[in-house]
Amino acid sequence: MATTTKPSTSFWVISVLAIIWNLIGVIVYLGQAYMTDDMKAMMTEEQLAIIENSPIWATAAFAIAVWFGLLGSILLTLRKKLSKSVLYISLLGVIVQLIYNFFMSNAIEVYGTQGIIQPLITLAISLFLVSYAKQADKKDLLS
Repeated sequence: MATTTKPSTSFWVISVLAIIWNLIGVIVYLGQAYMTDDMKAMMTEEQLAIIENSPIWATAAFAIAVWFGLLGSILLTLRKKLSKSVLYISLLGVIVQLIYNFFMSNAIEVYGTQGIIQPLITLAISLFLVSYAKQADKKDLLS
């Protein structure tokens, strides 16, 4: 059943920005997954070691975070209730990835302050998108 509630301009802005944000995440993931020798040459040995030695479950969490984030954002823009569940799965991927980066690798040591700030921004945006999708559903914007 389609909803008849008209979304505000801010809904569309947030939805489109969410798609852009998650597209950037997908690009970063693909860049890491298909890293060329030229790209590897621009990294320090420590940075390369973190990427190459990441366990498969941490890499899978990264993939889940970005691909489900993109799908959830697209579904949000299409005003689908399924966006909430998909964005929750993305959030779970972000959390698993953060656990690995913060507690099981030396990423903070290697990347410094950026190794803390960027993941926390990603977590905050993921939490916001889940919350926003829940609010949109409560306002009957999703069907």
